[in-house]
Amino acid sequence: MSQGRHCPAVLIAAPASGQGKTTVTAALARLHRNRGRKVRVFKCGPDFLDPMILERASGAPVYQLDLWMIGAEESRRLLWEAAGEADLILIEGVMGLFDGTPSSADLARHFGVPVLAVIDGTAMAQTFGALALGLARYQADLPFAGVLANRVGSLRHAQLLEGSLTEGLRWYGGLSRERGIELPSRHLGLVQASELNDLDARLDAAAEALGASCDAALPPPVRFAEPAVHACAASLAGVRIGVARDEAFAFTYGANLDLLRSLGAQLAFFSPLHDRELPAVDSLYLPGGYPELHHHGLAANAPMCAAIRAHHAQGKPLLAECGGMLYLLEALTDVAGERAELLGLLPGEATMQKRLAALALQAVELPEGTLRGHTYHHSLTTTGMDPIARGLSPNGGRGNEAVYRIGRLTASYVHFYFPSNPPAAAALLRP
Repeated sequence: MSQGRHCPAVLIAAPASGQGKTTVTAALARLHRNRGRKVRVFKCGPDFLDPMILERASGAPVYQLDLWMIGAEESRRLLWEAAGEADLILIEGVMGLFDGTPSSADLARHFGVPVLAVIDGTAMAQTFGALALGLARYQADLPFAGVLANRVGSLRHAQLLEGSLTEGLRWYGGLSRERGIELPSRHLGLVQASELNDLDARLDAAAEALGASCDAALPPPVRFAEPAVHACAASLAGVRIGVARDEAFAFTYGANLDLLRSLGAQLAFFSPLHDRELPAVDSLYLPGGYPELHHHGLAANAPMCAAIRAHHAQGKPLLAECGGMLYLLEALTDVAGERAELLGLLPGEATMQKRLAALALQAVELPEGTLRGHTYHHSLTTTGMDPIARGLSPNGGRGNEAVYRIGRLTASYVHFYFPSNPPAAAALLRP
């Protein structure tokens, strides 16, 4: 029987979103990397922007973990593989520690990974200890490593926060609220890593500041059990898939691309913004991103628009997710009221909103099979089309995203996680 693999690991969580989990996780990753350690970082739940930052901080690919969208067995496999090569595993939680079903706490408990609670110490003193104690004791069986303060104002402030801890809770240090450390954000979350010219300087500064205030010793090892092996009969052997990748389209799961390659597909990356023609491909994959920030540039690239229209007219597969779907519409209007006419392969228009329009995990029963994923967008779309399917969220509430189909074109706000059903994902892109 396998004895499992052992690797120091910790899950970085917080009482709520906006506490600075990504900044702290990135600082920890860069701190240990700068000390010569191999660090692997994971992100709980669906997210595209945080992993970009964490990949730069750690120097290694970042994958999602989630008991529902990714599944317990696939999450176990990813952790098992990381434990075989890493000196340290960091997992950034999602939302508040106990928020959602499943939550970051559920994941920590399932895999026995201790929680490091990050609490924003701004305008707080002794109440910090009460909040930390509540996180540590709310669920009796939750493994808990300790607490780290973010946005600390001074040495005296840090001493007050540390002194507020009771019942043996461990103090992991504090990170200053210096402007050069915090990571900037926009409506969907953090700014993309490629847009931050000073990102490495910020990461090194955060790592140095954290290292000066905390013990950088590795946490205790966690045992990760060997996963079961499941064969996949799906194949994309010899299929060339064009994948949009540029400033406008960058929201792709690494696991999605890995799966396509493992099934035999050849991936050809192209830029709808800058390239004048498509590569020679059998299928197209247009992921999400920020088309609303580049809609005039997308509209101005007439040769690329014509090439994608021709691809669709030839009956070739085209999968478009969220921002990719907006690109297919007749027009897109940004928050400033600037409108641009786009591909027109789908009837209707989209308008960006200042407020969040939808956020939910999604399971969609397609003719090819059920795929899981998530939706997160600030736009509203009007169309006269009838959907072929609608998503269903395990947490209820808003969601139920429509999936549209015209010939071999499939489009939706849903960002699909391909490994949730490899045969279904392959069928969407197979000629």
